[in-house]
Amino acid sequence: MKKIRIKDIAKDLNISKTAVSFILNGRAQEKRISEELVERVEKYIREVGFRPSPIAQSLRTGKSNIIGLMVESISDPFFATIARLIENNAYKKGYKIIYCSTDNDTEKTKELINVLRERNVDGYIISPPPGVEKEMNELIKAGMPVVMFDRYLPKVKTDYVVIDNEFSAENATRYLVKQGFRNIGFITFSSTLTQMKGRLKGYRTALKEEGLKPAVMEIDFTPEEKVMVQAVRDFLVANPQLDAVLFGAIQAGSCGLKAMTQLKLKVPQDLGVISFDDHDIFELFSTPVTAITQPIDKIAHRVISLLLDRLDAAHATAPPKEIVLKTKLKIRGSSNPMHSSK
Repeated sequence: MKKIRIKDIAKDLNISKTAVSFILNGRAQEKRISEELVERVEKYIREVGFRPSPIAQSLRTGKSNIIGLMVESISDPFFATIARLIENNAYKKGYKIIYCSTDNDTEKTKELINVLRERNVDGYIISPPPGVEKEMNELIKAGMPVVMFDRYLPKVKTDYVVIDNEFSAENATRYLVKQGFRNIGFITFSSTLTQMKGRLKGYRTALKEEGLKPAVMEIDFTPEEKVMVQAVRDFLVANPQLDAVLFGAIQAGSCGLKAMTQLKLKVPQDLGVISFDDHDIFELFSTPVTAITQPIDKIAHRVISLLLDRLDAAHATAPPKEIVLKTKLKIRGSSNPMHSSK
């Protein structure tokens, strides 16, 4: 089937290409084009099934009504839920979302930013890896709205939405201490990102004030889960004194539960457990797992609201907003002081 173009419509209806273009871009009234001509064009495009090129439209209007959303991994339950909520909110305002997974890879992220720029997206929502400060600042300098979430880059001055990571980890660690646990490990991903640094700092602060010794395991993230599970196993075997563990991320927590199952460790009798983020796997585990729950609905709402505000010319030059949201500690059986003495 032949692809219909604007010049074909103009030729068939014996009108100018400019008139067709104005009608397709919703500028007929502004250009004082008659209702009769608008109806003729609209009837024609319905009959032939004409669909204008989104890229061509964006070049003419300066807007694509598309937002680029870049997350660490769209398969991660936390990011997947956030992305879905952002998409729903954006769609209500007439915007569509293009998803990208950065895999926390600096070079891949740089390439994806270029791809989205070529796609002429109207704005960016990014959970950035380290090392992309230059590219982010170039976007901002070019007048592109950029909102960061989950973590931020200190050298990039733009809107961001995060949780109180340091307090959340400190609060969870103190809770374990109050339950009678004394040898509390922290298993997280090795990272220089702000959210991970904040969580590690909160854990260390709580133990220091309680006069307890830290035991930290930083996993190198890999798509091969069995490698991460083995790393947790090795850490637990090497630290038999541990009576509780705080996991710094949902994937660390899920790998940890699998490692404990393989080692036949009972929760909470052998190890008390708390993990950042919540997921069905934590509720369905043989002993439901206590979780630090992030306000996912609020994060998604604030992120898309900030971006839509920036897309509104009236708010485009307002000072950057730094939004820090509170978490909740959802208590379940895994942190109950039923553990046997060691």
